[in-house]
Amino acid sequence: MSDERNKALIRRFYEELWNEKNIGLAAELLAENVLFRGALDVESNGAEAFLEYTEMVFSAFPDFRNAIDFMVAEDDTVAVRLTCIGTHEGEIFGLKPTGRKITHRAAAFFTLEHGRIAEVWMLGDLVSMLDQLMIADAASDEEDEDAEEE
Repeated sequence: MSDERNKALIRRFYEELWNEKNIGLAAELLAENVLFRGALDVESNGAEAFLEYTEMVFSAFPDFRNAIDFMVAEDDTVAVRLTCIGTHEGEIFGLKPTGRKITHRAAAFFTLEHGRIAEVWMLGDLVSMLDQLMIADAASDEEDEDAEEE
């Protein structure tokens, strides 16, 4: 596939599969044995395991969206810098929902085989994301303690 076709495939991965939550598209975009290493310290092997990961993210951040900041492609490799945003409305990492909108910067590196995504490596600013969640979670815990004292 050409570099432009490879970039179009990754654009569909983010815009359609993630942003539109069209998980049915996974069979078309992902290799059956896709290897995924996520920025949220998750590793999965296979399309079904990847879909379980997406469900975890959607459960914690129902309005989760990705914005591609820029993308480059060479041969069977595509690199993307992106901004992820979402409102923390479900438990994740043992943290109760905070209702806070978080912004997460990440980079992803894709390997493509036979027109499908065979491998994904996500690298993200976990410290910033966890700070956003934990600060809000700590404030929520303090409010709970204050209410119990009254």
